[in-house]
Amino acid sequence: MWLRPIPEPDRRVPGHMDVLLPRRIHVAPALNWRETLFNPLTLTLVFACLIASVIGTAWAQGTQPGQASIPSVLLKWTPLLAQGFGYNILISVLSMAIGTVLGVLLGILQVSPVMVIRKLAWLVTQFFRNSPWLVLLFYAILLIPFQVTLFGVTMPFPGWLKAVIGLSLPVMAYMSEYVRGAIQSVPSGQWESAESLGFSRGQTMRMVILPQTVKRILPNWMNLYAVLTMATPLVSIIGVDDIMGYTRSALSAEGRPDVLIPMYLYVLCWFFIYCYPISLMTSRLERRYSVKL
Repeated sequence: MWLRPIPEPDRRVPGHMDVLLPRRIHVAPALNWRETLFNPLTLTLVFACLIASVIGTAWAQGTQPGQASIPSVLLKWTPLLAQGFGYNILISVLSMAIGTVLGVLLGILQVSPVMVIRKLAWLVTQFFRNSPWLVLLFYAILLIPFQVTLFGVTMPFPGWLKAVIGLSLPVMAYMSEYVRGAIQSVPSGQWESAESLGFSRGQTMRMVILPQTVKRILPNWMNLYAVLTMATPLVSIIGVDDIMGYTRSALSAEGRPDVLIPMYLYVLCWFFIYCYPISLMTSRLERRYSVKL
């Protein structure tokens, strides 16, 4: 602490005493390490360095004379991997759409004035919300028939469609909880005001409550979609063609152990490039709506 000088005391004033006055200290603002370490540029640079180091190590140690380089191998199989990644995106979009519709309906039933309906909706939500996703996928594969006959017409039921149904069940449960929480966060005075204006409960829910829940659940909805997309490689375990299945086929065709790590790291990059912008947008929406709610 610095001490600033004081003027000479006036000896003529009786009882005058010298006083040391502290000098004002300027404190620098605290550094926000979270924003510094986890900003998009830092994470992108760290991720790029990790990819470069792994690929460079595998290339330097495993490439033999006369063999194609690892970047050329990855480039050769890129169209096939892109096709498989397209299946992952298709499964995630359809599962999210089905799960969102069913989850909104189930969430509304969770706040029903009828106790039996409310308890049943809560039970269904908790059951699928706390069930492993892989177990639900196996149940969907084993319980849903391979073909369905409607009005004398037999239609096949492909495996990827079963995977969509299996993944939509946990999405439905999570969306149900999001909707229930968003509805209950709306002040009860709005229900009373709508009732005083002659609105029925259904009209109040549709015209007053649900429009307000959209911005409340939007960040969670986007985050759930990113998690669902990263969970779609589970469908390869039950025999559905996706990017992981095509990756194993490419590795089997190459027969080179040195390509194993770079190939799976390449697949990881596909998911990172697709899901990371969704995560950033989710964070921005959370900051935007946290003040306006």
